[in-house]
Amino acid sequence: MKTSEIFDALLTNLKVGDTAATIASRRNEITKALNKDFRSKDGCTDYKLMVGSYGRHTAIKGVSDLDLIFILPPGLRASYDGDSGPRRMLERVRDDLKGRYSNTDIRVDQCVVRVQFKSNTFKFEVQPAFENADGSFDYPDTASETWRVTKPRAEIEATKECNDRISKNMRHLARMARAWKNANGVNMGGLLIDTLVYRFFAQTTDYDSSGTGSFDLMVRDFFEFLKDEPDKDYYWALGSSQRVKVKTRFQPKAKKAYNRCLEAIANEGKTSANKKWREVFGTAVPLMASESARSFDDTEEFIEQKYPVDIQYTLAIDCTVTQDGWRPASLREILQVRSLLLPNKELDFAVTENTVPGPYDVRWKVLNQGDEAERRNKIRGQIVSSNRSTGRHESTEFRGDHIVECYVVKDGIVVARDRIDVPISAKS
Repeated sequence: MKTSEIFDALLTNLKVGDTAATIASRRNEITKALNKDFRSKDGCTDYKLMVGSYGRHTAIKGVSDLDLIFILPPGLRASYDGDSGPRRMLERVRDDLKGRYSNTDIRVDQCVVRVQFKSNTFKFEVQPAFENADGSFDYPDTASETWRVTKPRAEIEATKECNDRISKNMRHLARMARAWKNANGVNMGGLLIDTLVYRFFAQTTDYDSSGTGSFDLMVRDFFEFLKDEPDKDYYWALGSSQRVKVKTRFQPKAKKAYNRCLEAIANEGKTSANKKWREVFGTAVPLMASESARSFDDTEEFIEQKYPVDIQYTLAIDCTVTQDGWRPASLREILQVRSLLLPNKELDFAVTENTVPGPYDVRWKVLNQGDEAERRNKIRGQIVSSNRSTGRHESTEFRGDHIVECYVVKDGIVVARDRIDVPISAKS
């Protein structure tokens, strides 16, 4: 496939799609319920603003967090000043929405009212706020018991300005960066992604007018930019210049993505190029038609076909390798010294870090790759549960580059994932 065909298909597959109509319907119903109480207006859908990734038009398919500002009548401000004001306001909004959605999980969560719909795999975070003359908003914070300032309009405007200036490539790259985040378990917030994309285009004009035929070079240079970023606790957000937190280091996974981009570019037009782009951006990248003709049972399953994926937390897995007569060793330590595993070893995969708050479910995927796996018709790749209380137990059988992935599913959404490669040598 041509580079332009790969990236055209990728961007098409990343579109929010039919979910947009459901989101709009939910947004309007929430706004109607609040306007009925706060303004005594029935059926009114005014006084709302979608913010966050969806409001900046950088969200992708599978988006699970939707940020909605409900603009409060200014005359109410004096009634909600003081220590209890922020909580009273959020509780009023919560009660209004419970009256509209009696069977829905609705609760106050510090600065927002969270509405977790059962029939849709997304939640709205509704933030009541007073609009200021400069376009900023004062929103309630129950932790500090004060009204704090946010400037989402400035972030939306900065995104639009940059996007219009560089042939829509701001939003294109921001969406692809989200696909990378979700495919590789990178715990980055949407505002941080958009801020880094904005900063990338501020330091180069090479792709201001590029089409999809040059997107391979654009994403290569973007990941080079990311991997070389110094460690920071926060960035200044695009447009608003407010602090946006860095949840965890993104540079190591950006370096892996950069190297995969180099491999994909070097193999342009070959089947291997599509596979490498898939390692960067996930299943939204199409495979070449010839890859569907297989002489083995294609049993591989993809988590994206079972659940929406929206990475919000950090997950790390490792594996303890054991064999009679040998000291147990960490697989990641073995890989660091570039050693290969031999057949006939026992592997115990376990979660070593998980920041997802319970309750949640854990799923695993064990994929065998290479000629030997195909010859034996044992590529596996199904999404399965743990088979040990600590994780997943497996054995090495035959040579090839094998992959083990772990997923954490919360409220029907994959919110964290990690992967480890299991290279097995032909020598025994």
